[in-house]
Amino acid sequence: MVGTSLIRHLFSEPDRPKQGWADTWQGPDRGLIKCWETGRALATQNPDLAARCKAGELPPLHWKGGVARQLKKKEKFGALSYLAQWQGLCGQDLEIDLEAEVTLTCSATGMVVTFTPDVAKLAEQQNSADEGENNG
Repeated sequence: MVGTSLIRHLFSEPDRPKQGWADTWQGPDRGLIKCWETGRALATQNPDLAARCKAGELPPLHWKGGVARQLKKKEKFGALSYLAQWQGLCGQDLEIDLEAEVTLTCSATGMVVTFTPDVAKLAEQQNSADEGENNG
């Protein structure tokens, strides 16, 4: 499940038993397994959203990283929590390195999103003018 900095959880495994807030969000996986489990639940509740994600779209979700439309600046940063939720929606195993960035291109908008563990990059982006133009 949790290696040095690599967080893995197989799609075939059931959701974990309910945990307290600290165990869920401050544990070694930093809440990524919970985000991924939420994505799996969303896929069941909203098959259309899951199909869009499986087709390579990065729609707005609960975390920073989704894109509703193409912005002037065609690149942005997203949270690893978004990536974990998206992997769950896609029916993928959770596999995220807490120390690495992952770049994906949204098939619907052409926006390039780099999912980063660096919260300073996410905060810096929050202050940009373009950020106010999207919801994710």
